[in-house]
Amino acid sequence: MNRILVCDDEKDIVSALQIYLGSDGYETVSAHNGVEALERLKEDENINLVLLDIMMPGMDGIATLTKIREFSNVPVIFLTAKSEDTDKILGLNVGADDYVTKPFNPVELLARVRSQLRRYTQFGSSIAQDAKQTIKNGGIEIDDDSKRVTVDGEVISLTKTEYEILLLLAKNPGRVFSPTEIYSKIWHENISGAENTISVHIRHLREKIEIDPGNPRYIKVVWGHGYMMEDKK
Repeated sequence: MNRILVCDDEKDIVSALQIYLGSDGYETVSAHNGVEALERLKEDENINLVLLDIMMPGMDGIATLTKIREFSNVPVIFLTAKSEDTDKILGLNVGADDYVTKPFNPVELLARVRSQLRRYTQFGSSIAQDAKQTIKNGGIEIDDDSKRVTVDGEVISLTKTEYEILLLLAKNPGRVFSPTEIYSKIWHENISGAENTISVHIRHLREKIEIDPGNPRYIKVVWGHGYMMEDKK
């Protein structure tokens, strides 16, 4: 059974989330601040996903996620208010996988939880979804067995989402994917307004694999259409 850590300083929200998740068959662990969330994660190796509020007193969600990413790649979904657009983008930059806006639509919340858990299981599985292979394009080399990425011989540390976007583009050099297509293929669901989420992940990915992110060699934007991997073979 999947186990989910719910962290929010408002106890009523934690209780509501536990009811939603419990009705869908998930076990939950609760925390009410960032320090507690870190303690729960370090104590419990069976936590499969974290729902993390951004605006908390003391250690906020951004700072907490930064600490989490020092020792864990567990999927993290931010809980945000509609007015926190800047924090949503910052959260994606520091390693969040998705976000859900308050007040919650239980159907949407559970759909996003299922999507992240499905991706996490597939990402960590030793059973191939596709034929495993080493993909090379110019100086980029991706070993899909070990999830190891090197650029010009240097190992690059990517989040799960960044890795999946890179793998998608690298497997299809020269093909243009719209932000909606990328979101659908990575998150396994359709959503309107995916442009901001995808552009943040693309920008962060470029910062890691490109010598000059402002003049990228590999990941190109095709204005009005989407993104593609330049074929350097």
